[in-house]
Amino acid sequence: MRNSAAKLPPRRLKLLLILLFTTSTFYLLNRHHILLNLHCPSPPTTTSDLFLHTSLSSTPPPATTLRHLFFSVASSASSFSRRLPFLSLWYSPNTTRALLFLDKPPLSPPPLPFFVSSDTSRFPYSFPRGHRSAVRVARIVKEVFDRGESDVRWFVFGDDDTVFVPENLVGVLSKYDHEKWYYIGSNSESSEQNLRMTFGMAYGGGGFAISSPLARVLSRVLDSCLMRYPHLYGSDHRISSCIYELGIELTREPGFHQLDVRGDLFGLLTAHPLSPLISLHHLEIVEPIFPRKNQTEAVQHLFKAVRADPSRILQQTVCYDHSSNLTVSVAWGYAVQVFEGHLLLPDILAAQRSFTPWRRRGINIPSQYVFDTRDYPQDPCKRPVVFFLEDVASGTGRVWSKYRRNNSHSCSKPDAIENLKDVKVFSKKLQHNAGLVILSVLHREKLQLLAMAPRRDCCDIIHPFKKSMVIDIRHCGVNELIAMNP
Repeated sequence: MRNSAAKLPPRRLKLLLILLFTTSTFYLLNRHHILLNLHCPSPPTTTSDLFLHTSLSSTPPPATTLRHLFFSVASSASSFSRRLPFLSLWYSPNTTRALLFLDKPPLSPPPLPFFVSSDTSRFPYSFPRGHRSAVRVARIVKEVFDRGESDVRWFVFGDDDTVFVPENLVGVLSKYDHEKWYYIGSNSESSEQNLRMTFGMAYGGGGFAISSPLARVLSRVLDSCLMRYPHLYGSDHRISSCIYELGIELTREPGFHQLDVRGDLFGLLTAHPLSPLISLHHLEIVEPIFPRKNQTEAVQHLFKAVRADPSRILQQTVCYDHSSNLTVSVAWGYAVQVFEGHLLLPDILAAQRSFTPWRRRGINIPSQYVFDTRDYPQDPCKRPVVFFLEDVASGTGRVWSKYRRNNSHSCSKPDAIENLKDVKVFSKKLQHNAGLVILSVLHREKLQLLAMAPRRDCCDIIHPFKKSMVIDIRHCGVNELIAMNP
């Protein structure tokens, strides 16, 4: 029997073969897609689906704790002894993993572990009137990682006069995935300093954190990278430049404070941003932050409140007294200000320029700073009445703090203010959630994630008051405004 296909013209035979090939290909692809779906479910398409998918398919790592942080402190054999009072405020040998990096062996051993940095004479340094120690300090990133410390999620860097609040730093870093590349810190408060250096750099005195995976890669390339930057001034500028070359930019957290200002920090500390205080720097250069105390005593006094409620320290709460026409601002753990009249909240949140620019010849105008500022009256009688922290106590989740009136000036005030001697503030201990609340709700094997931006607390002035004012800090109602009622 002759083949029927042989009777078809070549043109029709070609079309038939193309049709058969297309049909069979479509069938095979469709069958493969069905089998693939049976074994591999579709990827999540929404945030909640993504969280559910990752939560049910893998066990989340344990929460980040202070033991997952390793602090590297840049110091020298000549400076560390006079900076020990600052170091002792936040370092504890039982809970804090830290290493002091020195330029040479000390005459007497410091109270925390130390490491003498390697020789850096092979690295060029050409910044006029700069300090070659910047190269040594930059290489601390490599030296600390090469030690092979176990179970470190974050490497934290600072100077020997950097004062950290470790509990708050843990809370802030917990927001980020430590298995990814992160470079976290903040720039200078001074516009001029940022212009001279860069706005994209974490200033070393304020401290910064590098995730362990990024530190691993950076340690491999740092030495070769440093050869390209002899013209830069500081260690922090060198580190940021090398991190830039790896394709990573700074993640800003406003709780790191370089404090590139001079003089009286009052206006800055009473207008802290709505984020946890992480660090303070240059505290031996500025004026004491409490009256009738030296720099060291003043910071030690502040840390009484830090230990009672670290998350709430310096957090600003504002409340109004309609009957007495007063506005009260509480910078928790530091100072309470009582203003005459009704001040709008945005006006209070701007920092009073009680301080001066870092560059001594600079004019003290708003453009000198990277945050909102307002005038600080030269006449003390035009300023609010200030009550500074006197004592603090805590127990069963509640905290009590007392603020004593600063009588440094004799000014005539309304009776409601004139008679006040102290202010007592009651509050609940603020939890270390850094603005993130996770609700684990078991319902049909689903987990729900709720992320909340941080919100300022409200407060009530307890009546009546004469010599002593009592303030209760609480969460604001859903629709509550921080404003004086008409």
